[in-house]
Amino acid sequence: MICYTLKCADGHTFESWFQSADAFDALHARGRVTCSVCGTPAVEKAVMAPRITGARDPAVPKGALSRPASPAEQALAALRRKVEAHTEDVGENFAAEARAIHEGEAPERAIRGAAKPEEATSLIEDGIPVAPLPWGNQRTN
Repeated sequence: MICYTLKCADGHTFESWFQSADAFDALHARGRVTCSVCGTPAVEKAVMAPRITGARDPAVPKGALSRPASPAEQALAALRRKVEAHTEDVGENFAAEARAIHEGEAPERAIRGAAKPEEATSLIEDGIPVAPLPWGNQRTN
């Protein structure tokens, strides 16, 4: 595995892992390497210096992978915190609860949860406003 620092035509810098240098070249040639911030395929390797760190290297920040790196990731993390603070998680009962709220059978409130694609489509077709959240269902241990 090899990690490259990449830069897009809009100046976004990010890192990505590849199986090998040849794997990067093959994916890049097919336009399959895109910017993690804006999605453009106009990506190239950025100038990098090799870095070798020991297990006790103080230059390696603890928990670096758990913190948002780019401004876009930071904004998404802030949005997620706000949504989670101001909504009730109804889990797998989202579709039924959204329908009950819409029909006046449950108290009106902001909810979030999971719905199958066909359930979400049915809600939308019935005029019940729903929207997907821009993050996956990330459960932690």
